[in-house]
Amino acid sequence: MSPVEARQQAGTLYNEHHAWLATWLSRKLHCRSLGADLAHDTFLRILGSRLPLDLREPRAYLTTIAKGLLNNHLRRQQLELAYLEALAGMPEPAQPSPEERLAVLETLSEIDRILDRLPAKARQVLLLAQLDGLSYDEIAKLLEISLSTVKRHMLLALQRCLKAL
Repeated sequence: MSPVEARQQAGTLYNEHHAWLATWLSRKLHCRSLGADLAHDTFLRILGSRLPLDLREPRAYLTTIAKGLLNNHLRRQQLELAYLEALAGMPEPAQPSPEERLAVLETLSEIDRILDRLPAKARQVLLLAQLDGLSYDEIAKLLEISLSTVKRHMLLALQRCLKAL
């Protein structure tokens, strides 16, 4: 399919299903403007990728993409809420400025995106080592995998994190 044909197909998909998708997302989120934003992001994602040549179920296709974006949005929202709750427990003079808060939230979102791109086992090994402070031996026993597998997952996770940075 040529780039022109792909844009035409995406345009047709947009014209026929954008209103439905925005309404569906708005109901899920209980917010019309956020639903419209995520519907827009869904079509941006489609424009940046290849559409299947034989798209028989366009709404199912759109829903799959939109659910991924919705999950990412909800996860970022949870991260932000956890950060703001942690800040609320700090004494007033120790709290960061609004600019510093924004920088931290952006950094947390980027870390979340990087971790989300890792294979599940590699992400789990990395988090167990870095956040829980477990040794490779402890991780191997906990996950019931070999020590060499733990090392391989950790190496993969670290390489991908470095590459993402």
